[in-house]
Amino acid sequence: MDIAALLPLFTALPLVLGGVLVVGHRFQLLQDIVLFATLTGSIAASAALFPLVSDGQTIAHNIGMWGFGYSIPFVADMFAVLMLVTTAVLGLVCAWFAAASGLTKQRFAAPLILILMAGVFGAILTGDLFNFFVCLEIMLLPSYGLYALTIHQRGGSLLVGGMRLFIASNLLGSTLYMVGVGLVYGTAGSINLAELAGAAKEDPAVALAGAVCLLAMFIKASIVPVHSWLAQTYPYTSPAITALFSGLHTKVGVYMIYRIYAVLFDGDDRFLWIMVALFSLTMVVGVLGAVGEKTTRSILAFHMVSQLGYIMMGVALFTELGLAAGIFYLVHHMIVKASLFMSTGAIEVQYGTGELGKVTAMAKREPIMAVAFFVAALSLAGIPPFSGFVAKFSLMIATWEVNWIYPLAVMVVVSLLTLLSMLKIWGGVFWGNPKTPLPDPAHGQDPDGPHATLGGGVATYTRSDSQTMTEDKTTKKPKSRIGFWLAAPAVITAVITLVLGVGGEYLMQYSEVAANNLMDTSSYVEAVKN
Repeated sequence: MDIAALLPLFTALPLVLGGVLVVGHRFQLLQDIVLFATLTGSIAASAALFPLVSDGQTIAHNIGMWGFGYSIPFVADMFAVLMLVTTAVLGLVCAWFAAASGLTKQRFAAPLILILMAGVFGAILTGDLFNFFVCLEIMLLPSYGLYALTIHQRGGSLLVGGMRLFIASNLLGSTLYMVGVGLVYGTAGSINLAELAGAAKEDPAVALAGAVCLLAMFIKASIVPVHSWLAQTYPYTSPAITALFSGLHTKVGVYMIYRIYAVLFDGDDRFLWIMVALFSLTMVVGVLGAVGEKTTRSILAFHMVSQLGYIMMGVALFTELGLAAGIFYLVHHMIVKASLFMSTGAIEVQYGTGELGKVTAMAKREPIMAVAFFVAALSLAGIPPFSGFVAKFSLMIATWEVNWIYPLAVMVVVSLLTLLSMLKIWGGVFWGNPKTPLPDPAHGQDPDGPHATLGGGVATYTRSDSQTMTEDKTTKKPKSRIGFWLAAPAVITAVITLVLGVGGEYLMQYSEVAANNLMDTSSYVEAVKN
């Protein structure tokens, strides 16, 4: 049996099952079973691809049995498989978090998540520029629906502005990308990536067309100077959706930048200095943007922009070590950022706000959440033995090897500022006096309900009769409100970042294979042609 022929099922099955769940939206048990079974199966299927690509080989299938240049290719190399596994894991844990926080009880939430995942899988696997646009839209349309569910759930019109900006920025990116695809086809006569290998390096017209596609992906990936939409939209949706989007949306753009520059531009070193400057600026702007923020999600959103600068530095260096470090950083960041959004999000769900100083002493009240946040925060800042240290140290070595001194200095300074921001959240949420009065949503009242107000750049939930923390009568300790099911996703992802740090050599080996595939695209081209 040709395993490559099954690659389109990564997109087809979630898409079909999402349609089934739309029809059966009244059956909540069916929604949960299909959602979690599909995502678990996606993890198993993507992990099963590792042996097929571990030696640097690429597998491909041309849909419909059409010839090279006419069919839509689905292609899997080590880079694609790493992304498949990571996105599938994140999809599962974020869906778990969404179910535990009550989001999946909303009508059509489960099918929207499945259809979103179908688009993500297709975008990762496609080897066709236009088909990438199709998969991108499959990913974006349910995202708009999930954002709208948040507005419906909270019952307020104040969140509409964030949704409008989210839609407008993504539509701008999609439109610009389609213009770029049209220009590529007009100048090179093809939109098949394998057929376009090295075309931008040889023809300035194709390079200009490819640059339009890259600019569109810069918008999707939130790279300076087209970055501000992310920090102004992610904090306005629910914590579960923020966590889901953080691991998927911008990362698809990052993935495509790596892929386009490696294949279409063949790593052309004439333009690398431009990217080094942009990505260094992205690190700085993102970390400084977090300084004046007063809510956990707005701070983390700005740091997401900053960390994307690190990830993109791998392609800007375009050396074997640089690419490997960038890919390692990409996997690490997807896990860690989702963990941070879920640990602080669990507190926001149960205590009604993410504003610093409004909820305090969580280290005593919610020690499990405090540990999960602490581990992920140290990893984000690049402290050993967590995965962030391996990622940043490898990237710094790669930068040193090519004698780029100023981006290396930027990395060090931004890492210190990142640590300070994490300490800011720790001091404003997890430290403090356990007897400080806290928001206490009414028993049985949905904290995302109609009393939501907007404050500090993020949705916060308040009620007029704030209460002091209640205590367990037997232990005299503050009682926890966050149960196992809500806490587990953040804990799982925090454990993953520790495992990736301690066992970093294994992920780095896979990342090096992926980097070699990007440096030498012959395997990719031959697999699609055959």
